[in-house]
Amino acid sequence: MSGPVNPEVGCQSMVDPIRLCLVKHPSASHVDQATIDEQWQALHYPARPRFDNVLAEYERFVDLLGRHGVELLQLPRHATVGLDSIYTHDPVVVTGQGVILGNMGKPQRLAEPAVAAEFLRHIGMPILGEIGGDGRLEGGDVCWLDARTVAVGMGYRTNAEGIRQLRTLLNGLVDEVIPVPLPHWTGPDDCLHLLSIISPVDHRKAVVYSRMMPVPFRDLLLARGFTLIEVPDKEYDSMACNVLAIGPGQCIMLDGNPVTRGRLEDAGVEVAVFSGQDLCIKGGGGPTCLTRPLLRR
Repeated sequence: MSGPVNPEVGCQSMVDPIRLCLVKHPSASHVDQATIDEQWQALHYPARPRFDNVLAEYERFVDLLGRHGVELLQLPRHATVGLDSIYTHDPVVVTGQGVILGNMGKPQRLAEPAVAAEFLRHIGMPILGEIGGDGRLEGGDVCWLDARTVAVGMGYRTNAEGIRQLRTLLNGLVDEVIPVPLPHWTGPDDCLHLLSIISPVDHRKAVVYSRMMPVPFRDLLLARGFTLIEVPDKEYDSMACNVLAIGPGQCIMLDGNPVTRGRLEDAGVEVAVFSGQDLCIKGGGGPTCLTRPLLRR
């Protein structure tokens, strides 16, 4: 673990350039093939990840981040968390004034916010507050539409009480918190977040899967001037909708989604791709899930 760095805080955006980002190496989350074999079924992964492929895919992904000037902080291994802890986006929400600790809707991930908090305090990041009690909130349900407007998915991972507490903690930092009801889809064991159906890629452009999007929320995006880049049915399961913006009009996505990639490029978005079959698809988390931006500026 590195010493205090006292980084600036500022992430009330999904698209401003990432300067500092929290990630976790597979050697600290997956550890080895034996650990994967012990955990993957209980975590409801659709297939068994292969550790050697996870490592190779992760290295390609972080190489892309490095090429775009992103400084990476590595979350260390911790005995209380498992494979899912590689998806560093979910345990916390970052604001312009500090970090909000989530309260995970997936029982196997309940320890992750406290583990992230220990590291973030060590490097000097302020903790603004936490979601507690009956409240549930995961970072994958939090989508900044702009610096003063945040949409929050309400489903199996984030509930109304979690959103109420988030609204209180964001008092003065935002003008609007918009709850977005999520569908049942394949049930509570699946990983469905708001960011499973929308990924902003520029200040007024977003990749979306409209078939799962509530009509009022989709209409709100259009009314606010968003261009919606549609994911086709055949590319939803391959995570074409989980796209990480590393800057306005610049993104990283999973390889194997040629239609969505073409639509992004036609919309003027620069796209970099990596293979994530074992790292992402088998674990249910894409490039956004693998990253917790701490500073976008």
